Amino acid sequence: MSTPVLPDRAEVVEILSAFGQRAASSVPETLGSLELTWLTAEFEQRYALRLELSDEQFEAVRTVDDAVAVLRDAVLAAAPSPGAGATGSGGVTRS
Repeated sequence: MSTPVLPDRAEVVEILSAFGQRAASSVPETLGSLELTWLTAEFEQRYALRLELSDEQFEAVRTVDDAVAVLRDAVLAAAPSPGAGATGSGGVTRS
């Protein structure tokens, strides 16, 4: 089994820069709810994952670094483990 490719800060900033068609250098460190919603939708498409973030998880994301940590955890949770089916744990479903 191979290790999944995990999103890094540069990738998250690049995804966020598409929101409002701005330069990556213009992406603020603090994220608003619209930016987080956009990021979640774009991330789901890019990684073919369905994120099921709880209200607490969603509200805990305040910065780009917070988003990177949550998205990395989502990819790891969705990675198939030996003997597992198509659904990972941690509120993430493989599409």
